[in-house]
Amino acid sequence: MHASVPTEPIDDFVASEIPVSGTPGVAYAVVEGGEIYSGARGEILTGSGRRISRDTPFVIGSISKSFTAVAVMQLVEAGEVDLDAGISQYLEAFSDSPGASVTIRQLLSHTSGYSTFQGNDTLGDRSHGADALQRQAERIAAWEPAYQPGARWDYSNANYYVLGALIETVSGRDFASYIEAEILEPVGMAQSFVADGETHDGIARGHTPWFGGKRAVPASATDRMSAPVGGVISTARDTARYLAVLMNGEDDIISAQSKSDMTRPASDVAPFYGFGWYLDADDGTVFHSGLTPGVETLAIMVPSEQKGVVILLNSGSGMGFGENADLINGISARALGLDETGDDGRWGRKALFASFALLPLLFVGGIIVAWLRRSGLRAKAGVSGAFSLWFPLLMTLALAWTTIFLIPQLFGVSIGTLGRFSPDLALVLVATGIIGLVWAIFRLAIFYSASCRPIEPTNHS
Repeated sequence: MHASVPTEPIDDFVASEIPVSGTPGVAYAVVEGGEIYSGARGEILTGSGRRISRDTPFVIGSISKSFTAVAVMQLVEAGEVDLDAGISQYLEAFSDSPGASVTIRQLLSHTSGYSTFQGNDTLGDRSHGADALQRQAERIAAWEPAYQPGARWDYSNANYYVLGALIETVSGRDFASYIEAEILEPVGMAQSFVADGETHDGIARGHTPWFGGKRAVPASATDRMSAPVGGVISTARDTARYLAVLMNGEDDIISAQSKSDMTRPASDVAPFYGFGWYLDADDGTVFHSGLTPGVETLAIMVPSEQKGVVILLNSGSGMGFGENADLINGISARALGLDETGDDGRWGRKALFASFALLPLLFVGGIIVAWLRRSGLRAKAGVSGAFSLWFPLLMTLALAWTTIFLIPQLFGVSIGTLGRFSPDLALVLVATGIIGLVWAIFRLAIFYSASCRPIEPTNHS
């Protein structure tokens, strides 16, 4: 059922904010007491003229984890899975695994010990075969958890790959078939499906940040292996229907008790995370964001008021430039009556990005200056001369390690993975590290090329 609640305040805000964020398009849907109203603006692909509608499918990213959690709870209610049993009880690959004792509850709540970096960067092959998910679970079974299971919370996609394999093994069905039959169809999500390894032209195309603008990602097939982690494809209205079911307090796709269990703190070490959902005790919200290359999504609920909102953008945020946070926060605030939080750090992020973008140019200028002043470089001598030649190399080695390895790890990814989501930032980080090293080595090469030059004989005639 669709309410007649006016959408003008949200629509007007979206119209004013889209040019600021630079996103090609946005679709949203608000649910209140089971009734849904929605809106959309922009294009499926920038410059294509194809308009985004309220029923345009998006890859919803990590919101998909809640679907995986619901499927696990269905198996728990059927008596086929025990939340506190070790994963080795269900998946043979874990029988002699370092993670054999990790429980289903720990996997659901990201307290298994697998780290963010493990979940993001050691993904094996990206094939679309029917056994891709089982093979991924077998790879994870060989890993040593980064932390003691149950000792700390650390968000990791590894947990939900394993849970996807668990669902397949226990149910005897592939993950997509199970989710579509047991969740999407009962909820009435007729425009939604699960990643199937095929290319679908109607899906909103992702756009990644590119130096203040947005650049479309190439069209590609959906990734079957990522389905339990972030591979549900849905529309704003369909996802709102799903939120309405989770908040209705009824026994349907799962019991009301299981719905409540999913949206409570899972353990003492995860007071802000349940099963597939983040929790905010201050404002009573339950939420999860999603991030895939060029797509950013958010689903947020206030269960006590049976209110929720789904926001789908076909662009990723830039760093300082072309950010989506104000657009997403503004829609959420207007839909749910929440306080609209400001962002005081955007100018700082802009300055940081601009600094990294400027450094490669400065190093190129340094290379030119070094060549023009090569006679001065070649004249350096003594301890001070050696220091002025070799210290820049040490500093640029440290800079390269920082930009290419340390900074990406702060995001929990490798530089290659960062490049899939923020190609402009990854480019300036790599360029800063490499061109800085080239500058330092070039200066040394100028000096030592002169010292190795043969001395010509003097003519005394």
